[in-house]
Amino acid sequence: EPAFPCNVSINNVAAHYTALADDQLVVPRGALVKVDVGAHVEGYIGDVAATVSLSPAWDPLVKAAEEALRRAVELMRPGVALAKVGGAVEAAIKSYGFKPVRNLTGHGLAQYNLHTGVSVPNVKAGKGVVEEGAAYAVEPFATNGAGYVVDGEAAVIHRYLGAGKVKEREARRLLEEIWARFRNLPFTERWLIDEMRLEEVRRLIKLLVKGKALHPYHVLLEGGGGVVSQFECTVIVVEGEPLVTTPHEW
Repeated sequence: EPAFPCNVSINNVAAHYTALADDQLVVPRGALVKVDVGAHVEGYIGDVAATVSLSPAWDPLVKAAEEALRRAVELMRPGVALAKVGGAVEAAIKSYGFKPVRNLTGHGLAQYNLHTGVSVPNVKAGKGVVEEGAAYAVEPFATNGAGYVVDGEAAVIHRYLGAGKVKEREARRLLEEIWARFRNLPFTERWLIDEMRLEEVRRLIKLLVKGKALHPYHVLLEGGGGVVSQFECTVIVVEGEPLVTTPHEW
């Protein structure tokens, strides 16, 4: 089962874009495209991302994020400070002449929980250490821009929060369906239109967000308009070693 909607983020879009049910967007020539996908088995998640360059001009930016991931994974061993992992990511990206995206991080994984609250930083900062038996999504982002992201206006991915303050019967019914199908994992409108018109799905999602029953994931844009690259894999720390469950072909 999908762990979250497939993210296809182009150029200065760093994350959280997935196709709308009636999407007309076309990948432009020469673009840099990030594809971030995840799957789960009974709530246990594998998360992976890669960047596809449609122009040789972006190849160094792609290599920066890829090298940063490789260095970070090597450090994912019990007791290693997460700040040290972030420092390795930062150093790798800067060695290519780019900036890490400092306010995007990797994250801890647990059953039906894509973001446990543990962050794997992309700069030399943060608290905590790598723990034996824990699962992590290690996720460097590199950019030729300002090195941070900002929220865009659009939010096309959402996640269940709770009952909220929602009175409309149809909205409550949709919320029950969301919980039954996705639990705490993110979803998108196109997964809900099999039994309901798209316009009605959108109306009810807005009501549920307003009623604090759903969390909106805003599309994230590079703060200086720069282009962003990304690589990611899932690591489980087993017997003192990083076990990569979603490996790249290095």
